[in-house]
Amino acid sequence: MDDYRRIADRIADEIAAVRLKPGERLPPQRVFARRRRIAGSTAGRVYAELVRRGLVVGEVGRGTFVRAAPAGTGGRALVEDATAATPVNLELNYPSAPGQSELLAPALAPLLRPDVLTEALRPAPATGTPEARQAAAALLATPGRPPAPDRLLFTGNARQAVAATLASLVRPGGRVGVEALTYPVVKEIAARLGITLVPLATDDEGPLPQSVAAAHRTAPLSALYLQPTLHNPTSVTTSPERRHALADTVRALGLPVIEDRIWSFLTDDDPFAVLAPDLVHVVDGLSKRVAPGLTVGFAVVPEDRVGAVAAAVRSGGWSAGRFALEAAVRWITDGTVQRLVAAKRADAEHRQRLLAEELRGFAVRSDPHAYFAWWELPAPWRADTFTAAAAAHGIAVTPGPTFAVDPHRTPDAVRLGLASAPGPDLRWALRVLAGVARGTP
Repeated sequence: MDDYRRIADRIADEIAAVRLKPGERLPPQRVFARRRRIAGSTAGRVYAELVRRGLVVGEVGRGTFVRAAPAGTGGRALVEDATAATPVNLELNYPSAPGQSELLAPALAPLLRPDVLTEALRPAPATGTPEARQAAAALLATPGRPPAPDRLLFTGNARQAVAATLASLVRPGGRVGVEALTYPVVKEIAARLGITLVPLATDDEGPLPQSVAAAHRTAPLSALYLQPTLHNPTSVTTSPERRHALADTVRALGLPVIEDRIWSFLTDDDPFAVLAPDLVHVVDGLSKRVAPGLTVGFAVVPEDRVGAVAAAVRSGGWSAGRFALEAAVRWITDGTVQRLVAAKRADAEHRQRLLAEELRGFAVRSDPHAYFAWWELPAPWRADTFTAAAAAHGIAVTPGPTFAVDPHRTPDAVRLGLASAPGPDLRWALRVLAGVARGTP
């Protein structure tokens, strides 16, 4: 038998004897290799074998955790086919409406005609096409407030819109104010661009204007990145009063703002941009409204910023594909997107009702229209131990520290993504998590 399998057998025996307990984290592979005096590649094969047997579960960026073992398995053959125990993933958060593919397919059929396909496969500029600008302006309009089509730019997805806008506003070494808990992808983008994120204090109404001013006094900020509508992960929507106070602050400081509205389709509120149109850059996209596989990102920017952001889109290679643009125009103009939005609004409200029923009595912060929730865990649970315990039951959740800007102030909370799991699986997972939370680590 190969050496790595013998080592895996010994670990399996420890799990079966409960010397390694469900939810316990294994050491990083390099540490495991050093302790066992084996090569790093061998350690990798040991961990892969344990995963194959279903004895452990790997959580990207957090480690490898022991799964719960049914009695009598002896550990070594717990799960011969790792797919036999499919986890419920409450990390992924892409909503899907019933019959979604059937709704989307008719608009794609005309694009497959050779003459139309030839045009649809040509490259598209950051400014898109006239048809795309008109369609996107109609889609992003709030009552009485359509964005100007000539201020619209297009990227492959909303993340690229964020990256291009940040790159156009902030030089390497610059500082950007963000909510103390923020979208993890923005942390990654900032790291790649050499940008420092500065956490801003928030309360139940949104970011505190005095925190913006104080951060700017400490060392000038180049911009703000904010999620005023259904903030990810807390679901907070910034109150009208707070928005006006923030608008006064950014105007007084001359501070550009990136407003992320990726979840705004679930509500009817106006964008923050209407209060400071010369400073606010709105980013949005189709991935949540429609589907993540064939999507388009939008940026609505101040008139004098169109050239700079378009240049950043081109230099970053973030332009939208022409085929995706053509598909988006058809889905918007034939009403498909509006039908999907209506279905997903109803679905989000239904899932919030499941959440309220199954986690009643816990400190869960959410919004009746949101597709996610922020769960402040009861003592003595910590985010990492609860995430490991959830993984041991086949449920993936996102630990609070993933969203924290300050690594020294990490919350004992988890975010629950409600969108991706089928309804019965979601109810089961929430019920199991409630039982876990009522126990002890």
